[in-house]
Amino acid sequence: MYRNDRVIPFFTILFAVALFFLAYLDGRHITALEGGVPQPLSVGQIGLVSLGIVLLIYGLIGYVSVWLEGRELRPGTHKARPGNAQWVGMALSALAVALSGLFVQAIVHALRTQENHPAVEGAIFAGISLTVAALLALYKHYYQDDEVGVESEDSEVPW
Repeated sequence: MYRNDRVIPFFTILFAVALFFLAYLDGRHITALEGGVPQPLSVGQIGLVSLGIVLLIYGLIGYVSVWLEGRELRPGTHKARPGNAQWVGMALSALAVALSGLFVQAIVHALRTQENHPAVEGAIFAGISLTVAALLALYKHYYQDDEVGVESEDSEVPW
């Protein structure tokens, strides 16, 4: 049987948090050496943060896989049981619509005043993207039937 593991995603998320903390401490050290004036990110900090982001995403994918597929994959068809997930789906849909309206308002405000705030617009769009990803995961988990197929170990596929 194929098994999804929770240990490796936990340690990748823990390592990602450690890398973020190291980048923060490196920035504090550079700021203290320069006399308290914030400096731009160094190459080392950018490398630590980017590796931390990659490991964080890998760990989150591992936990989502365990949530969607279970700890152990069993051959056959598994029927979905919706339960009360429609209320969560409706709340997430309302949040996505509200964030979309806020995003449009931010764009219209930027066009009217000629003041562009890319960090705010990016944060709103990231919220929309994460909400849509949560909706898709919710749909996959509660409303889509799963079918697990197993091949024999003696197949001629090289992987």
